[in-house]
Amino acid sequence: MDNARESEDEHCLYAQELVFAYNRSMVLRAAIQLGLLDALAAGDDDALTADELAVKIHATDGVAVDRILRFLASFDVVRCSTETSPGGGAALIRRYTPAPVCRWLTKNNGEGSLAPFSVFIIDEDHLLPWQHIAEAVASGGPAPSERTNGMPYHEYIGNNKRLSGLFDHAMAQHSAIRARKMLERFEGFDGIQRLVDVGGGDGSTLGLITSRYKHIRGINYDLPHVISQAPSLPGVEHIAGDMYESVPNGDAILLQWMLLMFSDEDCIKILKNCHQALPEGGKVIIVEGLLPETPNTTPAARDSFTMDMILFVLFKVGKHRTEEEFAKLAKESGFTGTFRSTYIFLNFYALEFNK
Repeated sequence: MDNARESEDEHCLYAQELVFAYNRSMVLRAAIQLGLLDALAAGDDDALTADELAVKIHATDGVAVDRILRFLASFDVVRCSTETSPGGGAALIRRYTPAPVCRWLTKNNGEGSLAPFSVFIIDEDHLLPWQHIAEAVASGGPAPSERTNGMPYHEYIGNNKRLSGLFDHAMAQHSAIRARKMLERFEGFDGIQRLVDVGGGDGSTLGLITSRYKHIRGINYDLPHVISQAPSLPGVEHIAGDMYESVPNGDAILLQWMLLMFSDEDCIKILKNCHQALPEGGKVIIVEGLLPETPNTTPAARDSFTMDMILFVLFKVGKHRTEEEFAKLAKESGFTGTFRSTYIFLNFYALEFNK
């Protein structure tokens, strides 16, 4: 009976944890906006009290800072130690240090950070569509974001300068993490002479690649309004165009975190244009996450299924795909050569389709 009661309590607590899950992201966002995690990470390994951190971030309410930190400590975002107050009595002094995860939620010495993504992903304009998931499932039709905003997500974010600014900053920092780890762990750039990055944005990823692989000539290909703002980078040529119409020639084409936004039909259209732009033996390198065939409770699986739900809310036709689904897209687009996947970092893989 005691075991049954304990199990019942545990399950109910877990149900309540799911109900309250939003508060983790909200509190984390506040800590990032306050500069709290950066201040903590800059503490030279010293354990700091909430009052000391409040002074560092110019906050007036040390008690509120302590409440935020002890909440984050319960999720191992920060670490907390306690000591008895010098005055005696029941009062405790709590001191905080960053947990290992903090590195990825701070400025991280310019090596890429998830902090801007944390601010963007729960911005009020980004959260509203999540109120319409049930409606989109029950009645079909437009994606939740289109129901909320009256237009497809790409158009909406293009018209919302504040949100698009947050998005661009978040994506740039996220891409920095991905690109650096790709250069460390992926060896598929050897032998490439001309690399085309389709949807390459400002060309920063290509800039990192060409700085390491001096023999590669990089072609950064994106829409005209994106290319018009791209900076000059050594070894990188910027070309404006539309991937639905054509793709510049190269012996390898890079597609990073892009196909997940499109339907299978649109993916095949884009990949066929890539196929046409490649010589025999050329390849497409797709950098994306892989969805497990069967759901499980590992952090990687949860990350994949979370991203899949984000894609449903924003685009509906967009989706995370399994390795088998990517192989099918490759075959239907004309890629009959070898198919290879290499794990990179942060649940991202490099998938190579050979012509």
